[in-house]
Amino acid sequence: SDASWDAITLFLAYVEAPPQPKTERTRFVQGEKLFQAAGCNGCHVAELKTGNFLAMPAIENKRFAPYTDLLLHDMGPELADGRPDFKASGSDWRTPPLWGIGLSKQVNASTSFLHDGRARNLTEAIVWHGGEAKPAKDKFVAMPQAKRNDLLEFLNSL
Repeated sequence: SDASWDAITLFLAYVEAPPQPKTERTRFVQGEKLFQAAGCNGCHVAELKTGNFLAMPAIENKRFAPYTDLLLHDMGPELADGRPDFKASGSDWRTPPLWGIGLSKQVNASTSFLHDGRARNLTEAIVWHGGEAKPAKDKFVAMPQAKRNDLLEFLNSL
């Protein structure tokens, strides 16, 4: 019903995003720097701000860390499903938020990632990136294992 829909919408508007742990662990800090150096933050933007919303002033102008730009990006032929939708081609995908990604196994009982679950872990998800994200993927792949582990430690802390 419309009333149920409105109630669900109101509830979801007020649910806070999962908090990002603020830790000073060396691997976390180093992983965040590597995330930025690889260019992952070009699409997985750390901070956004809500706009004006007079109907719910409690959520106006709030900063939050979703790690997304909420935009469509060409992810290349490897991730294409060949199903265009409106102005999005079959290889265009919206950048998913990374907040809470480290809780996937606990919350979803799964560590399947990407739009179709083909990636069994975060490393595979990164390696499947193509198109506009290929330069970031290539930088990740070129990192020594210890640095890749630091970047993954950072992602798992989100």
